[in-house]
Amino acid sequence: MMLYQSYLDRRLKHNNSFVRYGARVFSQADEDGLTLEIIKRLGTSKGTFAELGVGTGVENNSLVLLSKGWKGFWIGVENLAFDPSNSNRLFFIRDWVTRLNVYELFKKGVEYFSIKDVDVLSIDFDGNDLIFCEKLLSCGCRPKLLIVEYNSKFPPPIRFSVKYDDKHEWLRDDYQGSSIQSYVDMLSKYGYSIVCCNAATGVNAFFVKTEDIGKFPEVPNDINDVYSDPFHLLHSHITWPTSIKTIRRIIEDD
Repeated sequence: MMLYQSYLDRRLKHNNSFVRYGARVFSQADEDGLTLEIIKRLGTSKGTFAELGVGTGVENNSLVLLSKGWKGFWIGVENLAFDPSNSNRLFFIRDWVTRLNVYELFKKGVEYFSIKDVDVLSIDFDGNDLIFCEKLLSCGCRPKLLIVEYNSKFPPPIRFSVKYDDKHEWLRDDYQGSSIQSYVDMLSKYGYSIVCCNAATGVNAFFVKTEDIGKFPEVPNDINDVYSDPFHLLHSHITWPTSIKTIRRIIEDD
């Protein structure tokens, strides 16, 4: 209960009141609730997604969209904990992602579903995320919602990014990813504005097209009031684990 109260306090006391929509369904912490509220305000009730870096597929940012009837693709190097081949709404591309192949892998996913782009893009590799994100945007990818993992050890205005390395693997230390200021700087060049950072853990940041930021009037203008500091404890320690049977029920057609 004390851990749950800590999560609650972080949401209620945050300078950005939008974070109070945070809630967990399948995400690592409270990202799902933020995603659902953002797509609701964007008027996207049913769409497509791409998630890069999904682990074993049991805990990520797009399972909640699958549960709402969305379709999309995952890209990652780990084996999934289940076989998605019986699903018409989920396509898995297993490959090691680099700066050179990230767009080609993304194209493979959109071509599989015969779409031009995705509505939601989530990136979580604990390393080269900023580089991969900019590569996709520079090639014309323009999701309505962009979810990125940031290194919350570095508050604004600190700019920090790991040096690009094709073989980067996170060693569960602070040498990972990029600071929130680095993301804000880069994404502003492509017409994106920040809505929030998830309050529960301070791990993921949510961006929408600047033309849509008016749909989020409660979001502060100062990045310091949007930033969430790190609190790296997981909801999975205080709730029921996700069953593979649950995921299969969601992704497989009757």
